[in-house]
Amino acid sequence: MSDTILVINAGSSSIKFQLFAIAPEKQLDRRLRGQIEGIGTRPRLVASDATGQRVIDKVWGTDEVGELHHALDRLVVFLREYVGRLPVAIGHRVVHGGPEFIEPTLLNSRVLDHLQRFVPLAPLHQPNNLAPIRIVLERQPHLLQVACFDTAFHRHHSEIADRYAIPDRLYREGVRRYGFHGLSYEYIASRIPQVAPEIGDHRVVVAHLGSGASMCALQGGKSIESSMGFTALDGLPMGTRPGQIDAGVVLYLMNEKGMSFKDVEHFLYNDCGLKGLSGISNDVRDLLSSVDPRARLALDYFAYRIALFGGMLATALGGIDGLIFTAGIGENAPAIRRAVVARMSCFGIELSETANGKNQLRISSDASRVGCYVVPTDEELMIARHTLQLLQMQKMPKEKRA
Repeated sequence: MSDTILVINAGSSSIKFQLFAIAPEKQLDRRLRGQIEGIGTRPRLVASDATGQRVIDKVWGTDEVGELHHALDRLVVFLREYVGRLPVAIGHRVVHGGPEFIEPTLLNSRVLDHLQRFVPLAPLHQPNNLAPIRIVLERQPHLLQVACFDTAFHRHHSEIADRYAIPDRLYREGVRRYGFHGLSYEYIASRIPQVAPEIGDHRVVVAHLGSGASMCALQGGKSIESSMGFTALDGLPMGTRPGQIDAGVVLYLMNEKGMSFKDVEHFLYNDCGLKGLSGISNDVRDLLSSVDPRARLALDYFAYRIALFGGMLATALGGIDGLIFTAGIGENAPAIRRAVVARMSCFGIELSETANGKNQLRISSDASRVGCYVVPTDEELMIARHTLQLLQMQKMPKEKRA
């Protein structure tokens, strides 16, 4: 039986996981993908194998799986039964690495305590990402764990792209534009030479559109600018987050509406975006199927802001040679892509309606001056690759690691 690597992406009430076998020549073969959802309410473990065949669908009572550590225990039992043994390493998605963590990092209690400092920068994600790490450290301290950061891919931006127009002391303290979804962009950058070699070393704008959404400017496969900033609130409107908003709105909410810090935090993370604008749903699929004019307004606003940021990133690049859509909405919503490209037609982008409707790889027409593509992302594979690399380094003699 091959050694395996487990990839974990933990949320507030769920654990998404994938299991990769380390094949000959150090290739990674996906063995399982699944999640434990409804932790504390209606816990359920669902997993499928590499062919998509369901291998388990099990429901527990809240008295059995009421907390995260119970869910991890159940996952361990399942993996032992299905694979025969535990993984040799675990890779974790960690949203925020701050200014210090610029590459995947081996985890220990010291690193974990340091990462805890970034919880205020990503209160919706960071605590959930760190919780399973702490549990594994306590129960299996010798099991190799790796943190892979959504911010790391953007940490080589120029200082101009990295800063806000605020006093330098705050920048030195870490108040800067970090950017997010870096694991997704890193994966897309690695795929471009295979799926779109004609734009491989050129100027590419990538739109990661899901319940969280952002955009990134790639030059030669490297991130040079991003739509997100200090936190995952900035940039594009998202399912429940507003995206770019005048800081004066926050002051107004506190001064005129009497909202506390916690009130504002909850409001910005949970009540805005497509949900707030439409008053209907945070799900693009619901809005696309609705005849309510508020749904149309929310979708038009979404497409408008994507195109607006696309123009900004094209300016950062000095032009645009390729536009890539990825993530749940980007990969599966032809109507959104059509609306975005229509607003970016001034750059010479033209869609093939047939290719776009079928979610094909290249969706631009033959006459388009800019290549337009749909490229599925795979953040979990990116995490597994980084984890394997660090696992291999740990097995090397110390004198060869440098």
